[in-house]
Amino acid sequence: MTLDVASAILARRATKVFDAEHRIPEEDLETILGLARRMPTAFNIQNWRFVVVEDTELRREIRKVAWDQPQVTDASALLILCADIKAWKKSPARYWENAGPETQEIMVGAIDQYYRGREQVQRDEGMRSCGMAAGAIMLLAESMGYATCPMDGFDFEAVGKLIHLPEDHEIVMFVALGKPAKDPYPTGGILPESEIIIRNTFS
Repeated sequence: MTLDVASAILARRATKVFDAEHRIPEEDLETILGLARRMPTAFNIQNWRFVVVEDTELRREIRKVAWDQPQVTDASALLILCADIKAWKKSPARYWENAGPETQEIMVGAIDQYYRGREQVQRDEGMRSCGMAAGAIMLLAESMGYATCPMDGFDFEAVGKLIHLPEDHEIVMFVALGKPAKDPYPTGGILPESEIIIRNTFS
């Protein structure tokens, strides 16, 4: 089953109870993550890192510091989206290796000028990038017949220790992915368009 984008958006729900016996085919997971990598990032620095937690015991340990939420161990895949805060200075020429040398030189200089000495901007860009990637992962999974659950109910520091998170990375969120064992909650209340969409200015 493949849904179009609009249908996937309308069908998606946060699934809390997954079929623990289901195994996602590796090719499906590769498709989802491969396409998520094509989402935009500022200056094309691709500052997301997707940790696929496959080790059963590690998932049990993560569950202990994630409010004992069953999605952590029962979903077919547990993805930890992390931001590489210093991606901007890690051989930045490679982010533009398919462009001509003139463009590459310009972009490398722009990357350095934009990020150097701006710690908050570096972190903010990582959060934005991972947020867009997470949205893509969830919609891609939904379009392929899988359920997902975005998660931030866990001890970030403890999980970082468990996955040996590098010092220049930050965990942004989890995405659990698999087949639902029961129907998710119905759609919650949707705020009116007049409250959400602002034309030009707030006042």
